[in-house]
Amino acid sequence: MNKNIVVASGKGGTGKTTVAVNLAWAMKGQTRLLDCDVEEPNAHLFVKPDILHRQEVTVPVPSIDEQRCTQCGACARACRYHALAAVKGKVLTFPDLCHGCGACGIVCPSGAIREIPKVIGDVESGRRSTLEFVHGRSRVGNAITPPIIRAVKQHVSRDRINLLDAPPGTSCPFVTTLQHADFCILVTEPTPFGLHDLSLSVDVLRQVGVDFGVVINRADLGSDMVHRYCAQQQIDLFAEIPFDREIASACATGEILIEALPHYRQMFHDLIYKIIERTLA
Repeated sequence: MNKNIVVASGKGGTGKTTVAVNLAWAMKGQTRLLDCDVEEPNAHLFVKPDILHRQEVTVPVPSIDEQRCTQCGACARACRYHALAAVKGKVLTFPDLCHGCGACGIVCPSGAIREIPKVIGDVESGRRSTLEFVHGRSRVGNAITPPIIRAVKQHVSRDRINLLDAPPGTSCPFVTTLQHADFCILVTEPTPFGLHDLSLSVDVLRQVGVDFGVVINRADLGSDMVHRYCAQQQIDLFAEIPFDREIASACATGEILIEALPHYRQMFHDLIYKIIERTLA
C-alpha cells in the first residue's frame, strides 16, 4: 500500500520528529521515513541508520559570457528573484538568490547566458533493521531548500507507507513537502504559541486540500485551549502524549520512545490505525 503521510507542526520543538520516528519504527518493514526538514534534520539521531548512498543536490545558476552580452538588461528584468542585476554596463549574478527557473537564458537575445550546476545540499539514504530511511541536508549558506526537499521526495516508495517529517512552519518548504500527500498529522502543544501556529497550519492544509488530524504533545501541560479549538473547528484529535519525564529523558538521549518505554507502543499503533482508516475512507 502506497500512502504519503506528512508529520508537521506550525513551529519547532513540539515533538514532530518524535512522532514521525516512532510511527515509522512501529511500522518498520512497511514504511520509509523521509526527513524533509533539510535545514535541521534530526530524525537520524534517533534512527541511527547505516547510510548506504549519498548524492549531491544541484540547481542550475546563470553564467554570463561577457563577450556576447550586450548589457540589454532583459535577463535582470525577467528574474523575479533578483538574482541578476544590470549595473553600469555589466550584468551581475547572485547565485544564492537563483531558483533555477531558466527564464534569464530564454529571454537573452544574444545567447550570452548558460547554466552551470551549483551544489546546494545532499541526500543520504540507508536503513536500520527493516526501516528504510532518507534525509536531506542543506549546505551551509544555502537559503533555498525546496529543491533539496524535492530531491528527498524522489525517494518516495511506490509500495510502502511513506512518512515525511516536514520542516516546521507554514512557508514554502512545508508546502513543498505537502505536495502529493494523502494525509497530514499536525503535532502541537497546549500553549498559546502552540495554538497560534496550529491554526496557521490548519489554514494552509485547508487551502491545499490535504486531510489532517491533530496530536497533542505534553498534553497535560497548559490548558484545554487546543481541545476547545479542535472542537470548534471540527478537527479530529488523534492522540495525546503526556508530559512525562521518562519521555523527555528518552528523547534527550536519542532513544526511540517505543523501544525505551514499551508501554507507549500501543498509543502509536492506535495512531497508525486511525491514519490508515482515514486514508482508506
